[in-house]
Amino acid sequence: MARKPENGGGENGPGSHEISPTIEQLRVFLTVVDEGGFGAAARKLGRATSVISYALSNLESELGMSLFDREGSRKPKLTAKGQALLTEVRRVDDDMDRLRARVAGLTRGIEPQVALALDVMVPMSAAAELLRDFAAAFPTVPMQLHVEALGGGLARLLSGRADLAVTGPIAPVIENTDHRYLGAITLVPVCAPDHPLAADDLRLGEARDYLQLVLTDRSTLTEGQEFSVRSPRTWRIADLSAKHALLIQGIGWGNMPLHMVQKDLDEGRLVRMSLSEAPTTSYDLWLVTRRRSAPGPATAWIIDAIERIFRTVADLPPT
Repeated sequence: MARKPENGGGENGPGSHEISPTIEQLRVFLTVVDEGGFGAAARKLGRATSVISYALSNLESELGMSLFDREGSRKPKLTAKGQALLTEVRRVDDDMDRLRARVAGLTRGIEPQVALALDVMVPMSAAAELLRDFAAAFPTVPMQLHVEALGGGLARLLSGRADLAVTGPIAPVIENTDHRYLGAITLVPVCAPDHPLAADDLRLGEARDYLQLVLTDRSTLTEGQEFSVRSPRTWRIADLSAKHALLIQGIGWGNMPLHMVQKDLDEGRLVRMSLSEAPTTSYDLWLVTRRRSAPGPATAWIIDAIERIFRTVADLPPT
């Protein structure tokens, strides 16, 4: 097969060739890169190696450039131009996955039920507004609501026990998920008014001398990670409401979402600690779905509603 010039020119000069590679050709290109060779890509895609080679030759001909350096090594190596195109090709591939998922969701009908996992830091007033509107929009669709701490929501999502999740700061590092940033919840260190740390003149690091109540979860996704732990003396608690009750009783100190304890601060049941090393902490919230899953109409509605409603309750970037 004839190859087009490397500069993409033709009888009308450089840049005149209108390229139209197929999605299949781009997928073959990415598979060769990810699998490390033509034979491995052929096994991955269930095709003959000659078919893979032919598809890549057609793609290179269409683009007017060589994507792989095939000489001097049994393992194909990306050319400089192939490397430069790799990010753009991945973006096109991801866009097509999202398009296929959206079309599949719209054509398969309303889901028999929806399972939503919410991080325990999410304001329940916002969650209640979301679920009220969902019940009105989809009265025949049952809802499974799970409120989880830290990695618990992601664990449900990855195991297939949730269709989507609003979860905390570990979301961006989880593979095979798509995530959208929703904003940040403000956490403040608090204790009971009769606790020694309620004083205004705390010395730097004094909180290390007292019991800290720390939110934890049962998933392995946060194993070995610490979030704003400043004392070597800790109680690990998986329920935020239980942590709240213990703090009011004067058992230790801890970080709490400001929206949850604002009334306690106003009415004197809790005090905001004057920790110079950590006066506040931001807790990022992310909307997470499984990559290449097809949301049905009800799930797609929730995704849109979460971004709209939660934008009014968190410290969010401008739209």
